[in-house]
Amino acid sequence: MNCENCKIIKNIKNYTKIDYIIALVGNPNVGKSTLFNTLTGMKVKVGNWPGKTVSKIEGYFEFVKLQTNQKYVFKIIDLPGVYSILSFTPEEEITRNFLLTSNYDICILILDSTNLHQSLVLALQVFEITNNVIAALNLIDEAKRKGIKIDISQLEQKLKLPIIPIIAQTGYNIETLIDQSLQVIQQKIKSNPIKYSLPPELQNIVEEIKIELIEYYPELENNPLLRWIILRILEGDKLIIELIKNKKLNQIQISLTK
Repeated sequence: MNCENCKIIKNIKNYTKIDYIIALVGNPNVGKSTLFNTLTGMKVKVGNWPGKTVSKIEGYFEFVKLQTNQKYVFKIIDLPGVYSILSFTPEEEITRNFLLTSNYDICILILDSTNLHQSLVLALQVFEITNNVIAALNLIDEAKRKGIKIDISQLEQKLKLPIIPIIAQTGYNIETLIDQSLQVIQQKIKSNPIKYSLPPELQNIVEEIKIELIEYYPELENNPLLRWIILRILEGDKLIIELIKNKKLNQIQISLTK
């Protein structure tokens, strides 16, 4: 798995264009910002998200394939650390809205090897709204010290997406993570993450709402986000309800089909 013929160049100063954009997503204290700093060398742009006091952090790095001398400039956006994207806090709202409405080429989802269950709660929510995702299994050294063993191959089969073990603090396997991310972007590797199953009673309710929603919004019939939209309506999601009322659901990027 190790990408021996890859190189990451930090603190790049001169570039004419950005080739790809990465959205970095994960729980608080999972090593997300450590990975960001490792990739960018602290070459960051800090501001605030529109209308929010939560910091917006962007950075840049260059990825080089040494055998072919192919070079790619990446912009990476460190989204706020969240435990969910149900839009109950400003951080959740920012992360959820970015994944829905912004242009990005891939989402790198940081999983905590020492607390995988908690990381997977967020992961399943992210899988509902984008297929453009790869997982970085961080803190594998800490998990080993605690006697935690994770069958990465089996986890990949269960979640149906590439999972790269990393140590963000030391930079271990970071080149491989970016190489695999590039291959997902270029559709050389497939990422088709699982969608969680609904209880039969809830599934019946979803189907009933689906019929009514399609009558009002015929263009949604083949929309891959339709189930997620309905579930958000049932949760009372203000953004989705407002978009439906104003017939502006087309503002949502259909990232599942990119």
